[in-house]
Amino acid sequence: MKKKLIVLMLSMSMTAALVSGCGSTAETAVESTATETVQETATEAETADAESDQEAADKVAALIDQIYVQERNDNTDEQCAEAKAAWDALTDAQKELVTGEEASPEYFGRDTGDASKDDPRNQDEIGENELLVVSFGTSFNDSRAEDIGGIEKALEAAYPDWSVRRAFTAQIIINHVQARDDEVIDNMQQALDRAVANGVKNLVVQPTHLMHGAEYDELSEAVEKYKDKFESVKIAEPLLGEVGSDATVVNEDKKAVAEILTEEAVEKAGYDSLDAAKEEGTAFVFMGHGTSHTAKISYSQMQTQMEQLGYENVFIGTVEGEPEETSCESVIEKIKAAGYKNDQLTSFFICDDDWSKNTEITLVEMDTSSEVDNYIMEDTRLEELLEDEHQKLLFVFDYMTERAFFMELREIIPGKDLDKAVCSKSIGEAPVQIMSFDEMDAKTGNTEIGEDFYGDSEYDIDELDKEGFDGLGDGPMDNPYDDERF
Repeated sequence: MKKKLIVLMLSMSMTAALVSGCGSTAETAVESTATETVQETATEAETADAESDQEAADKVAALIDQIYVQERNDNTDEQCAEAKAAWDALTDAQKELVTGEEASPEYFGRDTGDASKDDPRNQDEIGENELLVVSFGTSFNDSRAEDIGGIEKALEAAYPDWSVRRAFTAQIIINHVQARDDEVIDNMQQALDRAVANGVKNLVVQPTHLMHGAEYDELSEAVEKYKDKFESVKIAEPLLGEVGSDATVVNEDKKAVAEILTEEAVEKAGYDSLDAAKEEGTAFVFMGHGTSHTAKISYSQMQTQMEQLGYENVFIGTVEGEPEETSCESVIEKIKAAGYKNDQLTSFFICDDDWSKNTEITLVEMDTSSEVDNYIMEDTRLEELLEDEHQKLLFVFDYMTERAFFMELREIIPGKDLDKAVCSKSIGEAPVQIMSFDEMDAKTGNTEIGEDFYGDSEYDIDELDKEGFDGLGDGPMDNPYDDERF
């Protein structure tokens, strides 16, 4: 009886449903139209939200670009506060959209350490004797506290009768630190005005600059304008001392730097001595930035100093290739002529979708701008920098001709690790690591890098053997060489 009742009730329900399904066509049309209207409204709302997000992000980008300048003005303090407040008001999604001439999500968003550990040394009541330590500056809090702060503390301990104060020559960095961390650091004019206001009589300016370059010149010009406001003013030499007239001129400062630098590099490389490294075919290349300033001869003088010390497997190079004899190409030729093997400069680059180079990971520590993170291969794991599938990477194995391997992160498999890289498919012969420009011209007809150079255009990436990569998707892979540039 119960079973029958249930069947009956179900039948009635089905019938009711059938009847309602036979309603008027007009009613159904109205319902359909209403649904479409709701969908359209939702789409429009999403579009409006996206536009609003981008508008908010663009506003912050403009405020960042406004303070990313080398000149301080009467509105700088207010502009720094406004930029930070606007950034803090953004959502996490909006922050990722911040892009300007100089602005990016990393301007405020990057973790650079604890600013509270740093002392800006801008206190008053200085006393009659001031030792003003002048640096280019850095926005990385840890480096500022440990490196620049370490120098300042050492000078303070060595000269207890002098008040040690700080100044930066890079207003861009000063603004960044002030906006992000609310830490106010004096520029040269502010520091000198502070010294005058506090009744300083004896002023010693100690730069942390490497050489007599443009920054040192600007420092000297600023101090010159204030020389009559103190009883005595002295400007100390930069790290490498006086420049000298030609590449053969060295001094005790250069000698001390050469000895200390080489000793530390040999120790970090795991050798007992420089001679031991030489026996294993290892050369050391110390890289500077390079400059068009007349002080560029200091790099050549440092090479002379290494030779005079008998450091046959130590070379001086510059990123900018100024002076010419310190260019990467010249240094590599010197090393090749000497027979050393562990010498090639290489770099990983994290790229955007257009293969434009962003974050660089170098083989050795490079002398870069203080605004740029310095990643070193032995201290960096790629997983720290890779977050998204299809992320593009570039491995430049030949700096001279910019030959490189193009790579793309195909899939991230949580919980799976490989002890070492696995080559699942290899076609052809690997290129030699170093190719001269003459060889490049002979092989390709020019030094422009194109499709035929970087790989066989007939290679089908869909044929990739996935053995050893369990968990990879079975779908077709986009060919990174489809781009016309390759």
